[in-house]
Amino acid sequence: MKAALRTDVSIDKIKDYLMSSVDTTSPVEVEKVGRYLKHIEIYRRMERTVKKEGVSIMVKNATQTFVKSHPLLNEMSKVNASIMNIERTFHFIDEENKGNPKYSADDLI
Repeated sequence: MKAALRTDVSIDKIKDYLMSSVDTTSPVEVEKVGRYLKHIEIYRRMERTVKKEGVSIMVKNATQTFVKSHPLLNEMSKVNASIMNIERTFHFIDEENKGNPKYSADDLI
């Protein structure tokens, strides 16, 4: 049996990877890295709470009692979407071509 793939990479490792992959002279790129890491921390906090409390909760309303999904599941989905959106906006640098931008046929007029 294969060992489970670990996906809980430390925030420091993610930060180091991103900071070595983006233009750190750009305050915008550096700020995006900070926002990205903050979103991951928020997501992980919510994930721990859901793991502790369960994916469903018991709600009591006067004489009614019912089970519903944990409210953080919806929030986790929103935070995950934000993480993915930030990822799409990163401008990663290519080590070989630092300072020499690559152009494609789409750049032609």
